[in-house]
Amino acid sequence: MLEELITSKTRLRLLIKFFISQANRGYLNGLATEMGESTNAIRKELNHLQGAGYLEKIKVDNKVEYKANTNHPLFDVLQKVVLKHLGLEDIVEAVLERIGDVDQIVLVGDYANGNDSGLIEVFLIGQSLNMEYITQLEDKIEDLIKRKVSFYLASKFLADREHIVLFNSKII
Repeated sequence: MLEELITSKTRLRLLIKFFISQANRGYLNGLATEMGESTNAIRKELNHLQGAGYLEKIKVDNKVEYKANTNHPLFDVLQKVVLKHLGLEDIVEAVLERIGDVDQIVLVGDYANGNDSGLIEVFLIGQSLNMEYITQLEDKIEDLIKRKVSFYLASKFLADREHIVLFNSKII
């Protein structure tokens, strides 16, 4: 979807990194290593995104870190576009529509860190969740979003790893 609009793969990967979660940060060499790109390619895109106001530069010790500019007028829109591009909105919609009694939907793994690895790992937190139906749902969602999806069922989530809460019934 976004590949046609944003032709630079590096820029798209950086947008995913920083806009999937506003807590994600990165510095030039770390991003180059993480994405398997040259520092020049990453620098060019970071400068472009920072110049447009989408990213902020923060000096931390001797390093310059980048993070999403949450004060940018398009921050919320870009975050929604990234979530839609990755299919995360479709996952939440399908789970809530078909399973119902879910307390939380929590994204973990590479995508919680902003890495578009192709494997989306999601914890479904709730009571009496139907594992057979969720297994069928995995295949349907994978066809819909063109990414591998793994669901994990739990009665509660221990926040001992990087995660993003995609849905919380207690907040609504």
